[in-house]
Amino acid sequence: MSTSEVSNIMNINGTDIHQGKHATVKIKVGSLPSGTNINLFAHVYRSKNPGPTMLVLGGVHGDEVNGVEIVRRAVKVGYFDHLKHGNVIAVPLLNIYGFINFSRDLPDGKDVNRSFPGSSRGSLASKVAYTLSKHILPLVDFGLDFHTGGKSIHNYPQVRVSKDDRDAHKLAELFGAPFIVKSNLINKSLRKECHKRGIPMLVYEGGESLRLDSFAIQEGLNGIQRVMSSMGMTEKEPLAPKDPIVLEKNKWVRAGQAGILISYKKAGDYVNKGDLLGYLTDPYGVRELKVKSPYSGYIYGHNNMPVVHKGDAIYHIGFE
Repeated sequence: MSTSEVSNIMNINGTDIHQGKHATVKIKVGSLPSGTNINLFAHVYRSKNPGPTMLVLGGVHGDEVNGVEIVRRAVKVGYFDHLKHGNVIAVPLLNIYGFINFSRDLPDGKDVNRSFPGSSRGSLASKVAYTLSKHILPLVDFGLDFHTGGKSIHNYPQVRVSKDDRDAHKLAELFGAPFIVKSNLINKSLRKECHKRGIPMLVYEGGESLRLDSFAIQEGLNGIQRVMSSMGMTEKEPLAPKDPIVLEKNKWVRAGQAGILISYKKAGDYVNKGDLLGYLTDPYGVRELKVKSPYSGYIYGHNNMPVVHKGDAIYHIGFE
């Protein structure tokens, strides 16, 4: 991974941050109909010695609170306070609009992570994306973007990288999440925008939206520590390295009928083809359908919704 040349003074939205200093930068994104300003807060940490600039980002989707908590806690407990080399820009919450409305998206229904690089004259989602693209991304060498399973989907701690991005894959190995999932770049996503700019961006997924998950949070914090120690950014004792399981392909198991889902398996479990995953039953106890695994592999995501419709995704299985 390349290291960009950052001058002795880093400037973000008119605020100068000198080497060896820490500052919290406030960037106006927009305002509510009430007139209340919506500001993006970025904690900037600089060492006295040159090195890479790492972005640590949470809350691209407003209801994915595990990602927000990972970055907040890393800031709170001082992960970035005494850097040996390089710089860290920590943004705990990008999508403030979604956060205050308990929503993945913004009030206009658009997804920030489908709006990059954004526009200062576009939709709310486009403006949020533009704020990050204009003020933060030009300073970044690599990044960690923390997410959570959408809606009722619980994701076992994992990182996602595109198949042809060697730098991102190397970063994923340093991070050390239980699973590395190969996934294609999505148009107008932050990860694709960073790929265009030559910035390796790792997407971490863990837990379920609107629910704090202590295991997913700790795995995210551990990953930050491993990356920083492996790249010589901190003098803290490095955590034990991990050997992630790489999932090259994946498929969803979908509900064969509508009804109540009684699960026997969960994210993190290995299953063989034909194993019983659970049952689908109606509310009256008349009809019951066994859900068996069509594949052998690792469940790295499962649906926590107790009532499902026919065709709903219920178990996400990945293959090495």
